[in-house]
Amino acid sequence: MFDPEELYEVDSELPELGGAVLLHQLDGFMDAGTAGKAVTEHLTTRLDNRIVARFDIDRLIDYRARRPTMTFAADHWESFEAPELAVRLFHDEGGIPFLLLSGPEPDHEWERYATAVRALVERWGVRMVVSFHGIPMGAPHTRPLGVTAHSTRTELIGDYTPVLNRLQVPGSASALTELRLGESGHDALGFAAHVPHYLAQSRYPAAGLTLLGSITRVAGLSVPDEGLVEAARATDAEIERQVSESAEIADVVRALEQQYDTFVEAMDKKNLLADESHMPTAEELGAEFERFLAEQQGHND
Repeated sequence: MFDPEELYEVDSELPELGGAVLLHQLDGFMDAGTAGKAVTEHLTTRLDNRIVARFDIDRLIDYRARRPTMTFAADHWESFEAPELAVRLFHDEGGIPFLLLSGPEPDHEWERYATAVRALVERWGVRMVVSFHGIPMGAPHTRPLGVTAHSTRTELIGDYTPVLNRLQVPGSASALTELRLGESGHDALGFAAHVPHYLAQSRYPAAGLTLLGSITRVAGLSVPDEGLVEAARATDAEIERQVSESAEIADVVRALEQQYDTFVEAMDKKNLLADESHMPTAEELGAEFERFLAEQQGHND
């Protein structure tokens, strides 16, 4: 029988966490525009925090697939940057505690990882688990960023409107964890920011800002966003400069604007089939996701 505590060590001196929210972001899977990573970095640099649980990284990570950095100094090995998969405790501006589980996505034992996360949720009385990342979409940067929401109970995501009914994409440890939490009766949900596909391999802070807004609304947290706002403005200005200097890029953006506006108009009319030729199919979106993952891994499938 698997004991979840085999996978992690927990700080025994913790305050009362009943009702806290656990945020969940893993590196190594899909994160177009590094949207999810931007939120994690923003939280860890802007808010005081401390590690309250660490996962057994040696058991979960394939070092040969993602080799950690080591420093060689003249005639000896000086340091080793060990990867870390850990839970951090934060407090928002109102003093409300919340948790963040982040680090590299496990290469092994996904089911046991999901079981371990569930054990922590039950141990701490976590009321909700929220994951977040970016996905590449055929949308222009000149329009409001969309967000795909998913949850173990429809009521958790409120008025987020689904775009597609069914889509098969490569799995992830985070998605499996959400599925298993729901099967165990726990509330879990996730947000995927729609990153323009031509910016998917770049750092796109606007997507992180969009995710942060979705997270704070659903979790009832008050978190400063100034750093992401400033980064988004600077990046948007650079994008506009590049678009203005390239007629080819400008043509692509205009075509995406027309496609986006047609889709929004159809949504407003409650008739998603108004102009089907302008809407991406499930197969096209699935292919876009797989292409993005292949590019991340250095392949050219």
